[in-house]
Amino acid sequence: MEIFDPANIGLGTILFLSLAGFFAGLIDSVAGGGGLISLPATLVAGVSPQMALGTGKFMAALGTTASFVTYARNGAVAWRIAAAGVLFSLAGSSLGARVALFVDNAVLGKVMLVLLPVAALLTFFPVKKTEQKQRSGPAALYVLTPLVCAAVGFYDGFFGPGTGSFMLLALHFFLGLGLIAASGTAKAFNLASNISGLIIFLIHGKVLFIIAVPMAIANIAGNIVGSRIALRGGPAVVRRMLLVSLVLLFATLIWRYVIKA
Repeated sequence: MEIFDPANIGLGTILFLSLAGFFAGLIDSVAGGGGLISLPATLVAGVSPQMALGTGKFMAALGTTASFVTYARNGAVAWRIAAAGVLFSLAGSSLGARVALFVDNAVLGKVMLVLLPVAALLTFFPVKKTEQKQRSGPAALYVLTPLVCAAVGFYDGFFGPGTGSFMLLALHFFLGLGLIAASGTAKAFNLASNISGLIIFLIHGKVLFIIAVPMAIANIAGNIVGSRIALRGGPAVVRRMLLVSLVLLFATLIWRYVIKA
């Protein structure tokens, strides 16, 4: 039985969740991690966990589409890398979801508590050569890209929070993409993953459309605004938003696996 009764929804709840959807899209479009805002907000509103995840996928699929289109129109997507990795991202996510049925998520959560501060520190020390020199040789395109996408995709299926941030970082540090191109290309992988997950939740009736639709509209607006801010502000804006995203994720993991443990 669902905790949330759609018949009792109020305008205040819709406005609250729409605002959360907007800021989730704003952060997600720039550096990933928007789910760290939208998911807790949906749960606070009284929506059950499964319904909250399905509703979030509906919102994210539409919002990420808007963000991806904005980046693509401005030439900020490395299409060869996107084409080489999207299927591996989907496969990794599928495998991660299956493994999650047998392995305790708390194990990965505690590992991430160690890795997140390292990732955050790396963003303080950008290497200019890395920003300017993309690794586009056969080894990078057909070996490194699939490995990165499969690994981050696996994380997405197994655990999830902050996937967009980690994909951005992986594309930036391992494949040499500048932060803008990394953010835009990561959207291709995020979009594929979101659509795949949304289909599953729709099949099982786990999308609460009465709040999913307004949240999606607000999320689209946030994604468009965030994408334009990133494109105009350059790598510095992406770096700052990425740090915000990682801090939110770090705080969420501490609350879940240390304080509540």
